[in-house]
Amino acid sequence: MGETVIKIDNLKKKYRLGTIGGATLNAELQSWWARKRGKEDPNLRLGEEQEDINVTFWALNGINLEVERGEALGIIGANGAGKSTLLKILSRVTAPTEGDIWIKGRISSMLEVGTGFHGELTGRENIYMNGAILGMTKKEVDIKMESIIEFSECQQFIDTPVKRYSSGMYVKLAFAVAANLDADILVMDEVLAVGDMKFQKKCLGKMGDVANNEGKTVLYVSHNMNTVRSLCTRCIVLNKGQIAYDGDVETAIQIYLENNKEDLKTIFDTSKDKRPLYDLGKKGCIDFIQLLNKESARYDVCEKMLIKVKWRMKCCIDKVKLGFSLKYADGTNIGFTETDASFDVTSGNDYETILEYNLSNLAEGVYFIYLQLFYLDELNIVHGIDQSEKIFIEIIDNDPSKTSWQRQYWGSIRLNTLKIIKKGINDEDIIFK
Repeated sequence: MGETVIKIDNLKKKYRLGTIGGATLNAELQSWWARKRGKEDPNLRLGEEQEDINVTFWALNGINLEVERGEALGIIGANGAGKSTLLKILSRVTAPTEGDIWIKGRISSMLEVGTGFHGELTGRENIYMNGAILGMTKKEVDIKMESIIEFSECQQFIDTPVKRYSSGMYVKLAFAVAANLDADILVMDEVLAVGDMKFQKKCLGKMGDVANNEGKTVLYVSHNMNTVRSLCTRCIVLNKGQIAYDGDVETAIQIYLENNKEDLKTIFDTSKDKRPLYDLGKKGCIDFIQLLNKESARYDVCEKMLIKVKWRMKCCIDKVKLGFSLKYADGTNIGFTETDASFDVTSGNDYETILEYNLSNLAEGVYFIYLQLFYLDELNIVHGIDQSEKIFIEIIDNDPSKTSWQRQYWGSIRLNTLKIIKKGINDEDIIFK
């Protein structure tokens, strides 16, 4: 048994939903007095219901966990499972409602891009400030300064206020500070998604090094299962504020992917979905998607997927196309496909398009697609118009003669069958096809 550096006992966190508090003390007293008498709240907004007020939500509901020194612990789960809340409590950003936490050592956190940075201070000044938050002296930070600047790749901008940094520069400097200052526990929440691929690889290598060689503890939240596989030695799966699994990384990932099967619906009203980028949905939008002839989005490899899409354009654009990016359930990119013809939109029109996709080359497993609406300019450069939320599908193969597929070793694309043209030395029947 190693040394325990984090111990969590029956941790719970409760939030109130809806509006918290009245606009004034008088309004708060009016609402309280109305509730005491069983009357309607006089301060309810138009369309708001009484039962929506003071509804509570348990973001964490009975977490018990021990983490040893030098462990790299992955924390995975669906959105809203409680991952970020757990890290915020460990980082003392918010307090628990119930339960006890015991932590041995300094914690350095990256809960979002630029956590703990002040926009008006330069990169160098923010390094000193973060060191002071960790309880380090100026002399101790001076010793680490050059290694932090070199790792961040921000040498040219280190004396520039960080409010002028791009999001990528922010995360590079923030990670360099968190990983190189004298913290015993590193807490990372999906921050590497902002950096470029080269820097992500560099960060994963650094986190592995501090865990394996320097004896530091790493808590890592991510939706990218490949980074969890490469970094973590242990993994927990959170589901509705509770630990559903704690143990082997590969087993945890499979449990997480299996949970995605619950969302295999076939009809999507996307007209009111929140778009991932501000400019999407402005020139045109995808209003409705249906996977035809299916009660559940579960396909055999020999099937073809039929997709009905209702979409509309708000302006005139040539070379408009539909397509989708295909990803494995752990977020790994597989590929992109698009329609074999384009639409020349001469006025604002409504469309109802049916698409067909052949699934025969996909291995068994859970996937998701992002349906996309885009156009090509004169230089054939792609410009996004709209994008749907995730649409999950599951591929199954009912042929018992085929090898049971192990995607983590063999990939997501099932190659065509290897044909035998001669069985052995004494076989004179050679079939050429």
